[in-house]
Amino acid sequence: MSDYAVINPATGKTEATYATATDAEIETAVAAADAAHRGWSRSSTVAERAALVRRMAELHRERREELADVFVREMGKPREAALGEVDFAADIAEYYADQAEAIMKDQPLDILGDGTAIIRRSSLGPLVGIMPWNFPAYQIVRFAAPNLIVGNTILLKPAPQCPESSSAIAAIYRDAGFPEGAYQNVLATNEQIAAMIADPRVQGVSLTGSERAGAAVAEVAGRNLKKVALELGGSDPFIVLSTDDLDATVQAGIDARLDNNGQACNGAKRFIIVDGLYDAFVEKFVAGMAAVAPTDPMQEDTVLGPVSSLAAAENLKKQIDTAVAQGATLLTGGDHDGAFFEPTVLADVTPGMDVYAQELFGPAAVVYRVADEDAAVALANDTTFGLGSYVFTTDAAQAERVADKIEAGMVYVNLVLADSPELPFGGIKRSGTSRELGHLAAEEFVNKKLIRVG
Repeated sequence: MSDYAVINPATGKTEATYATATDAEIETAVAAADAAHRGWSRSSTVAERAALVRRMAELHRERREELADVFVREMGKPREAALGEVDFAADIAEYYADQAEAIMKDQPLDILGDGTAIIRRSSLGPLVGIMPWNFPAYQIVRFAAPNLIVGNTILLKPAPQCPESSSAIAAIYRDAGFPEGAYQNVLATNEQIAAMIADPRVQGVSLTGSERAGAAVAEVAGRNLKKVALELGGSDPFIVLSTDDLDATVQAGIDARLDNNGQACNGAKRFIIVDGLYDAFVEKFVAGMAAVAPTDPMQEDTVLGPVSSLAAAENLKKQIDTAVAQGATLLTGGDHDGAFFEPTVLADVTPGMDVYAQELFGPAAVVYRVADEDAAVALANDTTFGLGSYVFTTDAAQAERVADKIEAGMVYVNLVLADSPELPFGGIKRSGTSRELGHLAAEEFVNKKLIRVG
């Protein structure tokens, strides 16, 4: 049986299987990426590469309906959300096409002495990208677009359950006019990926995925002295200290928890509510979560579809059951029908419980009562993760203090679901080592060459 298959989580049906690459096919792909870098990357101009990225964006928009249908089949994303993801992927590509000259322009340096000095940015070479299943278009474009602008070439390994979308996206890059070897889809095994990372022609690797996968890839990259960029998990806090619209704040929390069927690494997962607002917030939050029923992701009005697989639902169920057995209180939900998992809220979670330190990847939240701002910050930071965070307050000075104290790569104040192409995305601690989106993404795999003239 192939490692790459489309198994519709809404039905459990295997809709397609794809053959895993042979070692000979992997060698051909690496050789083509190396040849494209030595040829096309070095001979093309920034403007020419930007034009190809812009055309790639246009093709995403032209094929948005077909791509969205594939995303629904592969991982159960609600169709309206899938269409939105394709649009966002196109926005990201257009951003990098627009910013290409600014990203690649020489950077003059003030020097102590006569003459001049600049930093000139240039490509490194072929890169391996290891992608997750939860955002099949967005994850790819935020890695590929800035690196293609730089002139790096891409060897893209999709998640095992996303072979159809990755194939369709590879066709977009080909049809946009990228030359052979500039962008390739490789349905590789873990062993083949390790060999690719070790290959001297490959200059770096980027992974978005689990802590375990990140550690394994970083180990191989480290042994072979390769640059590695990691975007891993998160257990983002949603802190409520004050509000002048409790209903809107509650709805923001529900939206931030149920986005992408609860399967976003930067989704709000731990709801930390100041004592004076806790009871009212939790009452409304639990009612709002319970009112959302998981339904067919192909329906236009679906808010919550299935989680990515039956195995994912069973794992989430095990986490919830263990939490209750250890003393947590189940306020709503906690069960599933196949891959359709009920919106779930846990309370009374304490540091001794397994779930206190875990990421809940699905429509499940934990609510905490805290006495004040200092207690909220302490609880928010009491985690091995450090990806995103959300702070709701009517006090601007408090917002500034809390944002400064939170140990995370991103802090959003009084808003959620506000990712944008120009805003860098990434975390600290065990949530990762890099930044994607914005200009910072183009700094991950680039030679910042000093040219000093006397």
